Amino acid sequence: MNTRRPGWQPPHCPNPNCNHHHGLAEGWRYKRRGFFLRRIRPYRIQRFTCLTCGRNFSSQTFSTTYWQKRPELDPKILLNTVGCMANRQGARALLAAPSTIDRHIARLGRHCMLLHMKLLEGMPSPAEIVFDGFESFELSQYYPFHHNIAVEPDNGFFLYHTDSPLRRKGRMTEVQKKRREELETELGRPDPKAVQNGIRDLLEFVTRGRTVITGRSDEHPAYKRAIAEIRCRVRHHVTSSKDHRDKHNPLWEVNLADLMIRHSTAAHKRETIAWVKRRQSSAERLSIFMVWRNLMKRRWEKGPAVSSGMLKGVTDRLWKVSDILGERIFRTRVELPEVWARYYERSVSTVGLGSNRRHTLKYAY
Repeated sequence: MNTRRPGWQPPHCPNPNCNHHHGLAEGWRYKRRGFFLRRIRPYRIQRFTCLTCGRNFSSQTFSTTYWQKRPELDPKILLNTVGCMANRQGARALLAAPSTIDRHIARLGRHCMLLHMKLLEGMPSPAEIVFDGFESFELSQYYPFHHNIAVEPDNGFFLYHTDSPLRRKGRMTEVQKKRREELETELGRPDPKAVQNGIRDLLEFVTRGRTVITGRSDEHPAYKRAIAEIRCRVRHHVTSSKDHRDKHNPLWEVNLADLMIRHSTAAHKRETIAWVKRRQSSAERLSIFMVWRNLMKRRWEKGPAVSSGMLKGVTDRLWKVSDILGERIFRTRVELPEVWARYYERSVSTVGLGSNRRHTLKYAY
């Protein structure tokens, strides 16, 4: 993984201002310009110069471990993330600082967003989807939110996700009600149309290029209002959330996805001390889970070696960690939907936090 074979050639210029970055011009020419040595494999790194824009770069520029001090952590962190390990547990197991684990997970999440969108390039939108809201909370139980997710019913392929901040509801003591009122007075009340807007953004992406689609969901009232706002006509089939959730339930695939998210992510257990501090970081973890479930995990544990991605047609084999982390994907070469562009920039804020760090680093893509 991330090693370059002899004779490796750069696929494009890494300079986003160069015509050869986007393939806008033919006949890209570059020049080998020596090499530099380092202490870990590969020890010898080839340098290059683009003869069009003059940008200097190396083979490491195209690596997923570009500019990392501990590149050996990424494969382990990826598997720990989908293996229900919390950040501090992972830090202790890998002899790293918790902040190091946080940064690596954020970077892996951005990489998985780009990889997912790259795999979907040229793929037609599905004719039928199942969608639902997966509820969790950030920072404390006074800040619940939904991950809105969409799955294909035929193959279980995880298509897309958005988020919707919510107002705390359910049974509360008088002290808790008073505390909720104090927080809402200080920080504002969550948008009552947040679920409607989140589902609308979800449906706008998964229905792109189609005039009609079949959508299955439960009876949440915001879903119908969201469907009315999109251009694609949705044949909406509603199933009660109280129906038995077995394989005969029309919402089986999205219910199974919800179950797997809770099973694979420590932050979303019903009783946990590993809850996320920001739903921004929860979205990054969910993106890692999405890629793992689509490409690495078998569709049936005791069945043939087939993944949801193979049934979807985006790949012809089960992927390994080395396949996911095999090549750096440049943000400037992949178009992200508006919601995921905000995730990539880490601009989704948690109102209860005084500081929400954004992605402004130059080399941590």
